[in-house]
Amino acid sequence: MNVLNQILVGIFLYVNCLMIFTFLKKVMFREDTRYILFAQTLFVDSAFMVFTDMMLIGNYFQYYIHMIPCIFICSAISILSICSPLTLVAMCLERYVAICMPLRHAEISNSRTRYFGFIIIWGVSTMPPVFFIIAHISVIPSGALFSPVICSMEIMLQKEWQAQSRAAILQLLFIFMSFIIFFTYIKIMIAARTVSLGKKKSTSKSLRTVVLHAVQLFLCVVQFLIPYIEMTFWKADVMVFINVRYSNFIVFIIAPRCLSPLIYGVRDEKFSIILRHYACWGFDHSKCCPLKRK
Repeated sequence: MNVLNQILVGIFLYVNCLMIFTFLKKVMFREDTRYILFAQTLFVDSAFMVFTDMMLIGNYFQYYIHMIPCIFICSAISILSICSPLTLVAMCLERYVAICMPLRHAEISNSRTRYFGFIIIWGVSTMPPVFFIIAHISVIPSGALFSPVICSMEIMLQKEWQAQSRAAILQLLFIFMSFIIFFTYIKIMIAARTVSLGKKKSTSKSLRTVVLHAVQLFLCVVQFLIPYIEMTFWKADVMVFINVRYSNFIVFIIAPRCLSPLIYGVRDEKFSIILRHYACWGFDHSKCCPLKRK
């Protein structure tokens, strides 16, 4: 199963790197808010996948590292795991503005708004892990910081109140993000009933995009519960715990992150045409990657 995981991770990282390369090569993508947010999602998901896979391999081979690097790895995973769904929420808001306030879209979706949006996303993503680090350091003996451990997220959940605090914070974030996605879906659905026939196709596509984001958000949030699920099996049987961890890695970590390339990479006609060009290494993609000519 570990080989299967590495193959899936390799494919995932290759596709994401190809899409990031496509984004960087075209100015029109680098100036469009939704593509910028899409690129951030690709970057965050790729970094999250690398750190999580490192931890998974370390657990598989029972590799010991010092506590301090482990804390930094766990904190990076926590930041990225929160940043990813927050970016999805920002993408839903961008679609809401584009569909429900088209005349103000250019005014709202500008470089200044993007700058503050990124500050909010990364600021909110960083605050809970900083709290978890302070809480963890406050309960462990000072000498334990230099002791070797098998790095896992359970390291940060030494006391019951730490687990409860983490769960409460993540549940509040989940409620907040779910409310925004539900709000944007309702507003876009109402707009879909009033727009002209020429715009119905675009509005329907935005509705489907928001629904896919909602599914993606649900799977991303389920991963917040994984440490608590896995701790139950850890106490029962180590081998069962390892198998459950691998299964969770595929279903709740790889799967939701494969939706981002699908939503904005393959489904987006403008992006997919250029993506196919680079996927074929610049050769004639009508032969290498057939697509309908206009």
